[in-house]
Amino acid sequence: MTVEHPFAPSVSPAESPASPTGSPVNGPARTAAVIPAAGRGVRLGPGAPKALRTLNGTPMLIHAVRAMAASRHVSLVVVVAPSDGETEVKSLLDEYEHALPERTEFLVVPGGDTRQESVKLGLDALPEDITAVLVHDAARPLVPVDTVDAVVEAVRGGAVAVVPALPLSDTVKQVEPRKDGAPELVVATPERALLRAVQTPQGFDRALLVHAHETVPGTEEGATDCAGMVERLGRPVVVVPGHEEAFKVTRPLDLVLAEAVLARRRANDGF
Repeated sequence: MTVEHPFAPSVSPAESPASPTGSPVNGPARTAAVIPAAGRGVRLGPGAPKALRTLNGTPMLIHAVRAMAASRHVSLVVVVAPSDGETEVKSLLDEYEHALPERTEFLVVPGGDTRQESVKLGLDALPEDITAVLVHDAARPLVPVDTVDAVVEAVRGGAVAVVPALPLSDTVKQVEPRKDGAPELVVATPERALLRAVQTPQGFDRALLVHAHETVPGTEEGATDCAGMVERLGRPVVVVPGHEEAFKVTRPLDLVLAEAVLARRRANDGF
């Protein structure tokens, strides 16, 4: 029996991204980041979509785009906008062009009804010479560049799917959900040492991620993120260290914490 190495490439050279003529694309490998930003973010309350809420006067989306573009490995950032907000997001990127690296290309495409649909539309917009893809939540605007680099380097090192993650500090209980508001019954206590809280950006071999989105329904159990879709294909997903500042801004309290992180960065780094 042949055992597949966790870092085995997902495609053979003959299956590498091809040109319109069917020949493999030559030239250096390039990495792109896809940022699905089509959600409304209802848990933050009424108002602008979550990605357009401001932190220190700058929209979260711009912070997230800048976090991806800060990595010298990333040469293209694709923002997947709300289906009716493509023009607004393009104008936003133009407005903050001075704060983004000149060496990085930016592209805005309209999104779909679900996160998986939006990611697929972002993948469809990638040039053929992109071989590695990061998928990053716009709601994680403060991920450090070292975390981004670690994910890219793991993919370039041969891993087909990579997620940054942190060990859990809280004990976790598995419960039996109740719809009537009654107390939920605890059915198990998973071993905390075996669990990780997963963050983004998640990194992938481009061909494998495209295949996952073409074949795995986003409604399947365990397929709530791109890494879960790859897992459903039976392909290995590996973990690199995440960072506490890569938290997801979902609730009003998260906005307060994010502002505090930015204040500390300004004081320490002038960022």
